[in-house]
Amino acid sequence: MNIQSFFDPVAEYLWQNKHTENSIFRQLHFHGEEFPDLKGVQIALVGLKETRGVKKTESVERGSSEIREKLYELKKGFGSYRVADLGDLISGETLAETYQRIQQVGEYLMKHQILPIYFGGTHDLDYGQYLSYQKMKKLVSLLTVDAKLDMEEEGMMSDQHTQEIILHQPNFLFTYAHLAYQSFLVDPTLINVVEKLYFEHIRLGKVRSDFKEIEPLIRNSDLLSFDLCAIQSTDAPGCLDAQPFGLTAEEACQICWFAGMNEKLSSIGIYGYEPYYDDSQNKTAKVVAVMIWYFIEGFYSRKDSLSFKSSDYTKYTVSLDTKPNTLIFYKSKRSGKWWMEIPHNETDKFDRVSTVPCSYSDYQMAQKGEIPERWINAQIKLY
Repeated sequence: MNIQSFFDPVAEYLWQNKHTENSIFRQLHFHGEEFPDLKGVQIALVGLKETRGVKKTESVERGSSEIREKLYELKKGFGSYRVADLGDLISGETLAETYQRIQQVGEYLMKHQILPIYFGGTHDLDYGQYLSYQKMKKLVSLLTVDAKLDMEEEGMMSDQHTQEIILHQPNFLFTYAHLAYQSFLVDPTLINVVEKLYFEHIRLGKVRSDFKEIEPLIRNSDLLSFDLCAIQSTDAPGCLDAQPFGLTAEEACQICWFAGMNEKLSSIGIYGYEPYYDDSQNKTAKVVAVMIWYFIEGFYSRKDSLSFKSSDYTKYTVSLDTKPNTLIFYKSKRSGKWWMEIPHNETDKFDRVSTVPCSYSDYQMAQKGEIPERWINAQIKLY
């Protein structure tokens, strides 16, 4: 596959600008006069410009360049970066063709152990991000951060794309989780649908009340789809559907940090930037750039091997008076994170998820003789 043919180079003014030695730009292999050599690359930046999934846009197509301008000037962190900026994906003749191109690019990159970071474009493009997992022959877990549930029966693709993912055949979606939705923007019947499918949903208020408890949910995801409308408009005014309430920019960066540290996660998309509505300093572009920065830093801070029989983990067995008679937990000696084991039988086709992320509070609950809700939900999904 000639992946270069899918991309336009980075805008010339961005790579001709002077950047300091310790800037992120100086650490990148970027698509300028030549396409970058991907040998040894671990992360690929993929700009998106597609807009046909929404009714009206003013300037989404230049969003990726505005984000790059802010990202390139940030200082490099502590990791030994092996990051390439592939440029902007060339949109297809139709919206469906653009989804297909995102799928093909994602398949190629992940096959070569390169994690794609998609940015720019509209939120429905996560459909292409999801499709890139179709040929992997495994079930995947999707985490979406959005003020709304895009599961409408009619309308533009931006209103339906989550439903398209859930209903897609062949079905390779194991779990779906939704963070930071706002109740007054969501039809209660959609919440009922999510619950009947045993998918998880956490509204904004609950995220705020105990922010650390969302970390295991993030750690359980294979791909993350982030709509900028989940961030409050005071922090991110340049958004296709900016909301007065929402996550703070700091909380959005914390989510990206958690995602970067997730050894299981293999792609992330940050969608919905609209420069036309941004402030004079392009504040929203800076927020997205810093979110990407935190994700990359998290990626280069990954510590856990996920080999639970190794000496890197401490095993805890908790006895219960009811079935199950015991619950087994693992704590990483490196990161301090927790997992719990879900019993399975010989015919269990979901063996790869038999050990799921949890929190210390789940372990404490088990010690009190109570079965954690995460354990129950995982058991339901497995059987």
